Amino acid sequence: MSDNSTDFTALHALAWAAGSDAPEKNALNIGFMPLSDAASVVVAATQGFAQPYGLTLNLHRQTSWAGLNDKLQSGELDAAHALYGMIYAIELGISGAPASDMAVLMGLNQNGQSINLSQALKSAGVTCAAALKQRAAQPGASLTFAHTFPTGSHAMWLYYWLASQGIHPLHDVNSVVVPPPQMLAHLQAERIDGFCVGEPWSAQAVDLGQGFTVATSQSIWPDHPEKVLACTRAFVEQYPNAARALVMAVLEASRFIEANVENRRSTAQLMSSRDYLDVPLASIEPRFLGHYDDGLGTPWQDAHPLSFHNHGAANAPYLSDGLWFMTQFRRWGLLRDDPDYLAVAQRVQQWALYRRAAGSLEIAVPTSPMRRSQLLDGSVWDGTDPAGYARSFALHARHDQ
Repeated sequence: MSDNSTDFTALHALAWAAGSDAPEKNALNIGFMPLSDAASVVVAATQGFAQPYGLTLNLHRQTSWAGLNDKLQSGELDAAHALYGMIYAIELGISGAPASDMAVLMGLNQNGQSINLSQALKSAGVTCAAALKQRAAQPGASLTFAHTFPTGSHAMWLYYWLASQGIHPLHDVNSVVVPPPQMLAHLQAERIDGFCVGEPWSAQAVDLGQGFTVATSQSIWPDHPEKVLACTRAFVEQYPNAARALVMAVLEASRFIEANVENRRSTAQLMSSRDYLDVPLASIEPRFLGHYDDGLGTPWQDAHPLSFHNHGAANAPYLSDGLWFMTQFRRWGLLRDDPDYLAVAQRVQQWALYRRAAGSLEIAVPTSPMRRSQLLDGSVWDGTDPAGYARSFALHARHDQ
């Protein structure tokens, strides 16, 4: 995997790495979970994007988000492919461990997660949200859904989608935490009735006849924030040049992946290997390219596919993206009081560092760290009134009522 268009940038990077901006630490331990959206980190580490910046990226595949969380806080990992909400939970001290100062260096992707329901529900005719709501309301019904981390994006997409359909995620159904690679085993064993997870696990479930996709995360919020490149703020403060070099390497990898369809295909092939996803290419590449089949006989080309770059829009660490996750923590009772939303986001989001890195690569940076979006229930999010937004939903944690 190489692209001549990167040659000039690589020469510039060599000069940069040799000057006063040279990284203070050259070998970085980078954690990732086996998910399609770890691709830009994997490509940066393995396809020559880090070396011109004087970096060696040592990849460490993790088995659970909880384990990655612990290793990131302890310093065993210098940085990681991470859940947006997990980083804010650590910052706010609601991750099950003492609060730690954290940093979101950049976004790694937008879109590309899914909610799947089981084959048993499909066989029972529960193939849409209305039927699921009816099933959940039946006396004695006990539906269990899995997500990947209590404050992670998958929990938030699952809760948001269920609530938008009139199903209270905390009272009408049960939820459990399952690491992404174990989702299919739990589904097959009928321990869960559905899940929300990143690819390729939703597509593989469909391919194996283990149910169907009832909603994509991009149908909830088109071009939503998803995984981030994260580290502790102590790392940024101690190794600012290394942090910026890391962002530049991953930004270049992100841009490379989306330079053309063949680069997407070759990246999907790389990710299918045993070292990363260890899943057949046929379960990775289609959704990597935005080609969906829901398992109910409906194929489509998604208008908001998994995006690693999108001309920089997928990578900018918007303050409003971080704010949104905190509003959902407040909505669902994970936060008992309103934090100083903007102050927290300004601490965590490394907007200035990202601007410098992107500018050096001539990648467009949004003029504002806030962006405006409309979600599937019609609510508009622009970051201007997070406390009011958190209180605006009909369904929320009961202690707020």
